[in-house]
Amino acid sequence: MRAPETIRQRRDFMAANQGRRVPSAGFVLLVRQRDDGNPAMRAGYTVTKKIGNSVTRNRLKRRLRAIVQLVLPAHGHVGADHVLIGRDSGLTRDFAQLRADLEKALAKAHLPPKPKGDSGP
Repeated sequence: MRAPETIRQRRDFMAANQGRRVPSAGFVLLVRQRDDGNPAMRAGYTVTKKIGNSVTRNRLKRRLRAIVQLVLPAHGHVGADHVLIGRDSGLTRDFAQLRADLEKALAKAHLPPKPKGDSGP
């Protein structure tokens, strides 16, 4: 499977914000089904200025791009937008652990939403 396309337009990031949100230690994953008939997976990356200067933010984005290229073709959602919002701990977290976190987050995003009032695990 091919590497995912990159999301570049703000409206696509804003639309992804309406999808499923799966928090993780190094990032927050947003997944939204596009329903436009295009089976391509797309990925976007964002890191706020709270994380650090541009060098630090770009280092974290490079790490996120690398794990997405490794994991998304096998575990991603076809026809969906995937946005990773970088967190501070994503810089120091072990790369293998970040990769495992993304695999878990993608699997969790596949789960149907829990019914309201359900107190189960």
